[in-house]
Amino acid sequence: MAEYRNPQQEGGGGDKRMLMVFAVTFALIIISQIFLFKKNPTPPSKASPAETTQSSQAAVQPETTPAPAEVSSPARGKATKGGAVSKAASSEVETVVENPFYKITFTNRGAQVKSWVLKKYKDEDGHPLDLVNKDAAKFGLPLSLYTYDENLRNQINSALYVASASGNIAAPAELSFEYANGATTVHKTFQFGDTYVISIETAVSQNGQSVPAYPMWPAALGDETTAPSYASEKIEYMADGKVERLAPKKVSSGNTLRGPFSWAGPQDQFFAAIFLPDNPDTAAMVTLHNAITVPKDPKKPDPNNVNHYEVLGAAVGDASGVTRERLFVGPKALEVLESIRSNTAPGQMDGPDLRGTVDFGFFSLIARPLFLWLKWTHEHMASNWGVSIIILTVIINLALLPLRIFSMRSALKMQKLQPQMKAIQERYKKYPMRDPKRQEMNAEIGELYKREGVNPAGGCLPLVIQMPFLWAFYTMLGSAIELRQAPFLWLHDLSSPDKLFIMPVVIVISTYLMQKMTPTSGMDPKQQQMMTLMMPLMIGWFSFNLPSGLSVYWTVGNLIGIGQQFIMNRSALGREMREEAEKRARKKAK
Repeated sequence: MAEYRNPQQEGGGGDKRMLMVFAVTFALIIISQIFLFKKNPTPPSKASPAETTQSSQAAVQPETTPAPAEVSSPARGKATKGGAVSKAASSEVETVVENPFYKITFTNRGAQVKSWVLKKYKDEDGHPLDLVNKDAAKFGLPLSLYTYDENLRNQINSALYVASASGNIAAPAELSFEYANGATTVHKTFQFGDTYVISIETAVSQNGQSVPAYPMWPAALGDETTAPSYASEKIEYMADGKVERLAPKKVSSGNTLRGPFSWAGPQDQFFAAIFLPDNPDTAAMVTLHNAITVPKDPKKPDPNNVNHYEVLGAAVGDASGVTRERLFVGPKALEVLESIRSNTAPGQMDGPDLRGTVDFGFFSLIARPLFLWLKWTHEHMASNWGVSIIILTVIINLALLPLRIFSMRSALKMQKLQPQMKAIQERYKKYPMRDPKRQEMNAEIGELYKREGVNPAGGCLPLVIQMPFLWAFYTMLGSAIELRQAPFLWLHDLSSPDKLFIMPVVIVISTYLMQKMTPTSGMDPKQQQMMTLMMPLMIGWFSFNLPSGLSVYWTVGNLIGIGQQFIMNRSALGREMREEAEKRARKKAK
């Protein structure tokens, strides 16, 4: 997919000069208008009784009898001296559209969204989650329009549009906005159903010519309040069946990506604003990248105590003119995403669904089935997600038990072979490392392994097999919105770190016990002692930023391993190994 730089982008000095020219021109227009109105006062027109009645009914029941002009302005469009039509509202009004999933508040200033509340999700304070990020609103509001002409962009996103309805509207419904000023006309129409998806149609023209103008989600999502949540931002799109994920460092503000693509838009760890063009072949996306400064303590703002975050956004529309598309704003829940299909052509919604927005990482072949299994366990065996994770952990560890036993036996056998291995190494000790005789030493050790039936890599096998599960668990728990704010015991959110830091301490202790109980072969006692201490501390340090759900998985796995190791150490092979270890210790003491 080719990348193009914004043809209207200028340097900082050019922007300042343009802003100054715009400000002076605007001031002259205002002054001339004041003198014009003083010289030619126009008596206010009186609305007819029928119009007054119509306007009242529209205000009470906007969803059934919307009045296109009267709702937001007492005046209809007026013709200017040159014959062009001017159409704008006289005051700002709001329109609220609701269905069971969202509550969207539109303003006719810019015909854009001030608030997009998801009713089924809560923010950190327990209030319904608003996906409009107020800290990033200075870069624009959702469903404002991006044009390559900055002056036009500022004009159409700050104008007062004539809305087809105000007040509260219950979906299914349609809401439209119109604005005209001389040679510029703008039409916006939104359709609402009973899902997270809305339909959009926008058209901008100047002097009768269509102007590319793309609906925007300008910057960030409302659930982003911490450094990790801002760090999870990406702009993603699907082209030729492949999902492309653009991290902040790969996003330049004002660059254009040309289609075809099935869907595109900004998203973070758990939520997304995804545009689905009706015509993928002529679709285009402008990437937006800005930065904000947020007080570290919002309740006590201090300009000297702030955090700096990067915020991403996108504008997606039809490069050929009129934009027709759908917009999904909601949770990245698999059952929701799989129900929304993209277009292959206008009117044909049979393209790929949105499941690709959930990034299960490199081990997605394991992570996705693992999540579906976890979800099934939650639905059929345990009502708590933490308990479901424990059940899965127990089952996984039982499945890996034969490998763990094989590993333990290999470690014990390797311990018994240490004296013979050391004797072979002593015979070849006098030869340099690059001497061909060293190859003979390796051959003798290999023959010893073969004769005794020992696999030197056997002790690492369970760890190698378990690592993909561990990493898959990590990516799965970090991507599954079902675990967002899911409580378990003192843990308030299984998708975020333990704020009380109890789990990291438990991980350190359980890992230390595992290291202490597990026999090692061929390691120097001092090195073994250092590893026994350093490994748990290192893992504990990493676990400070791990999702609590992953910490639960790791801790339960450690506890099961401790139990298994306790039993193995008391088996005949375990007792024999302890005797061998004590014998070597006595020899070294002499």
